[in-house]
Formats: sequence, structure tokens, C-alpha cells
Amino acid sequence: MVLAGALGAMPGAAGGQTVTEFALPIAGSAPIDIVTGPDGSVWFTEQHGDRIGRISRCGELAEFDVPTPRSFPRGITFGPDGSLWFTELIGKIGRITPAGAITEYPIPGGISEPVEIAADPSGNRWFTEYYNRIGRITPAGLVSLFPVPTPSSSPRFITAGPDASLWFTEFDGNRIGHITTAGAITELVLPALTGPLGIASGPDGNIWFTELSANRIGRLTTSGQLTEFPIPTGASGPSAIVSGPDGNLWFTETSANQVARITPDGVVMEIPVPTPASSPYGIARGPDGSIWFTEFTADKVARIHFHRTPPCPRNVGFRGPP
Repeated sequence: MVLAGALGAMPGAAGGQTVTEFALPIAGSAPIDIVTGPDGSVWFTEQHGDRIGRISRCGELAEFDVPTPRSFPRGITFGPDGSLWFTELIGKIGRITPAGAITEYPIPGGISEPVEIAADPSGNRWFTEYYNRIGRITPAGLVSLFPVPTPSSSPRFITAGPDASLWFTEFDGNRIGHITTAGAITELVLPALTGPLGIASGPDGNIWFTELSANRIGRLTTSGQLTEFPIPTGASGPSAIVSGPDGNLWFTETSANQVARITPDGVVMEIPVPTPASSPYGIARGPDGSIWFTEFTADKVARIHFHRTPPCPRNVGFRGPP
């Protein structure tokens, strides 16, 4: 099934910023992760809807069914081949072209639950697995798997670092992992009860991550020096994090229903999401100089405006399948 059309925008002002929300047409879709694609659109996974969504800045939407039923698509990233690559918790990696053609690659080696995914500069994609492995998949679909040294560490988010390697969080292991493109893994032990989750390479050349259990944001140099910054709202549920177009880091606060900005010096500003109890989760730097995020329980995707952007047509209209 392919759905295409224009979504109604619901603008709201919060924290000196303008937030525009776009409601998805099918209830229970549960949009979770989001990324800007090579085609200039924003792409996201619908974990409970078994679909991949694509949306323009004006709200033009297309949705594509993942071939495997109950695949639970989760992480998503771009590829230098012009396609998007995503994880399926059922044990596969998917590839979708801008036109919506999907190819799936089963992960070898028994039970697998791939979670998040990121691209490296050489053109490969790297993904985390709940079952304590880091995976690499080539553009041709060849998969290699690398065990994480700490047992039951539950790797979650992964990002390309400034040092041409990959960095990832270990939520249950309370560690930040580092893996070279050759597959060598080292780990940094964090303070107790940190719960690292989201991770991103910052504009300052450092690694930034969310601390879900400690309600802090961490900043880590590539040499291992750690600095932590408290979040003003208690028990906010900091989740995903991304480097923004303004030289700051942006992250979602799932439990507090907010999106927040942190400067490289650690100053935090929080923005309420207009829809109550929407569970903001995934976050991405948009192609239009804005920040985009998903609202998991509200079945919405949203945009935070920074600058004046070109106006959208008054009547976008139904455009048909892409």
C-alpha cells in the first residue's frame, strides 16, 4: 500500500519558537525515528504501522508498507546511494529508494533485534542490536557482526563520530562504546545509574548523549573526557539527540513532552510540545533549517521553525503516488 497526500498543519508557538505538527492519517502508527533523506524530504519509521513515511516541509505525505508483516521498523538513516536504510526489530535491515521500493536483508546468526542505524563515511551502515552486537551492512547487503564486550549491555543509538569511527550507547551496560570501521570495540564506563540512550556527533567535535536514568546530557571528547549537564525539568526522559543547524544540540524529552536545546557550553532551553502526552522521541535536522521530531503516542511528526522559510502553496492538494 502506498498512501500519498497533504497533511493538515497545526501550528503552535512555544518557548519563542514556532512548532508545527502534522497528524498522520492512520491511528496507531507510532512514528519513532526520523532523518532527512538525500532527496530533501524527511523520512521516518512507523513502528506499529509497519510503514516508512516520507514528508515534505509543506506536509505532503507518502507512506510505504514494509513487505514483512509485524516487522516493527525502528531506526532509519540515509545512504550515499540515495536510499534510506532502516532496522526491523524482527531481525532484518531494510532499504527504501526515494520512489518507495523496499529491499530487506535478513541478519544472520540467530535471534537478532536491530535497533538503531547510522552511516559511516565509507558508505556502510552500522546498527545496534539488543542482543549485544554491533552490525555492519554494505551497500550490497553483506552483513558482519561484532560482539560487544560487556554482557547484556543493550546497545541502543549509534552515530558516526568526528574520528571516522562509530560511537554508540549501552543502556543497560551504562557505557559508551566506540567501534572502528574494522570492528575493534572499546568501552567507557559512565557514572552509576546513567542510562545512556541517544547519541550524536556535535558541532564542537565532541560526542553528545542523553542520560535517561540520570536526567542529564553528557558531553564526551574523543579522548574520553566526560562532562555532564543537568536538565531543568526533573524526570524528563531525555531520548534522542541531534546536532542542529544553529550550532547547538537538540534532544527530545519523552516523559516531559518537550523538545530541548543545549548549547556547547551546557545551557538548556526547553520547548513544550503543543499536543499533550505526545511522547516526542526521534529528532532530526531538517532540510529546511528546522528541527523535526516524531510524536510516538500522538501519531504526529512535527517541525520547529528557526528562520523564515519559503511559504508553502495554499492548497498543496493530493499528488498521487510518488
